Amino acid sequence: MPNDNLSLYFMALIPPEPFLGNARKWKEYFRDQYQSKASLNSPPHITLHMPFKLKPKRETELVEKLQQVASTFSPFQVELEGFGAFPPRVIFIDVQKSSEMDALQLAIKRQMKVEFQVFNADYRERPFHPHLTLAFRDLKKDKFREAWTEFKHKEVRYTWLTPHFTLLKHDGYHWQIFRDISFAL
Repeated sequence: MPNDNLSLYFMALIPPEPFLGNARKWKEYFRDQYQSKASLNSPPHITLHMPFKLKPKRETELVEKLQQVASTFSPFQVELEGFGAFPPRVIFIDVQKSSEMDALQLAIKRQMKVEFQVFNADYRERPFHPHLTLAFRDLKKDKFREAWTEFKHKEVRYTWLTPHFTLLKHDGYHWQIFRDISFAL
């Protein structure tokens, strides 16, 4: 990490087993068949807030502020259905939009802006499009075309009731689950 005084974090929804293992196997398939391994640096997830830097001494405060957000939400259904792409490099499992997920993403984004002066810069120009990435930045354009031909008509469907979102922290090599932030029950 370039600055030892800062750590990298992001927030996401992580599917439970058995789908978590299935999604990991698809990521491994993309590594083996299409030489795209970058997505293996994190568990399969749906990003709610892009990575940001924060001093580790503020972790307790970060968790407390995220818990405040979570306490205003109840568990909600997450539905994955079909494959999608952001040509020319990204292939993902599509997530059906829901008002609960949209509201959670917005609440997290607002809390981070107000409490930590962290801005979700990548979403400034683009609307929130929830997805579970299988292959991305290191997927070559020619391999993207091959992979998308294979995956665009494949079927996948998985639904779960999510009781929390997850704070992940980068350990210098990979993203690790740092803390689950539970919703009100």
